[in-house]
Amino acid sequence: MVIDDSQFELRLARDEADLRLAQALRYEVFVAELGGDGEMVDHTARLEADRFDPFFDHLMLFDHARAGNQCVGVYRLMRANQAEAAGQFYCDDEYDLGILRRSDLKLLELGRSCVHADYRGGTAMMQLWNGLAAYVEEHGIDLLFGVASFHGTDADDFAAPLALLHHRYLAPEDIRVRARDSHFQRMDLIPEDQLDRVKAAKALPSLIKGYLRMGGFVGEGAFIDHPFNTTDICLLMDVKRVSQKQLGLYRQGARG
Repeated sequence: MVIDDSQFELRLARDEADLRLAQALRYEVFVAELGGDGEMVDHTARLEADRFDPFFDHLMLFDHARAGNQCVGVYRLMRANQAEAAGQFYCDDEYDLGILRRSDLKLLELGRSCVHADYRGGTAMMQLWNGLAAYVEEHGIDLLFGVASFHGTDADDFAAPLALLHHRYLAPEDIRVRARDSHFQRMDLIPEDQLDRVKAAKALPSLIKGYLRMGGFVGEGAFIDHPFNTTDICLLMDVKRVSQKQLGLYRQGARG
């Protein structure tokens, strides 16, 4: 999978050197910028890593005209057979995925999506989604899922957007995963009839907005992740329910 637009290149990581570039970008975004941490974070080398990295495919966007680390966008992708090799999906620690495993759907877990600060608001995220659409098509994926985050661990700070997600975007019962009881956080913190939906929508992170525009849903409950300094939700996208107009746009871009 290669997409080359002028100085940009989009492809999967090929080796350990590529992976280190992805981990370096993740460190800059998730640790230096947003205050996250973890058992395998290397503050000396400035690498954000975890035990799941060897089992994921890493979709990477490079700017070959950039000095220094040319990796400016990343996405982690894990299919069911890769999760089996890892012993679990990453999300298993935060959400009960039993309802997905009992289905006949071909699953793809998404994670660690980030773009360098200098490339936000441009085409970088679109290019990553182009690559994601190509990957989904190549592997015959039926359902995409993964955690997305509000940065901070006080759910009251995100009461309005969390309530909006619960009242308007709760997943259908046949794919509705639920946050683990140990860190479960109710999302219906504001009754729907008292919710300022416009203001709540504006407070949603851009990545979450993008998934919702494509027809995405959320699982039941949020998960408070103190080490990573986030309040996580589980996003799900049934490929058959995704906006075909949007999916067609990404597929067209992915094919060049």
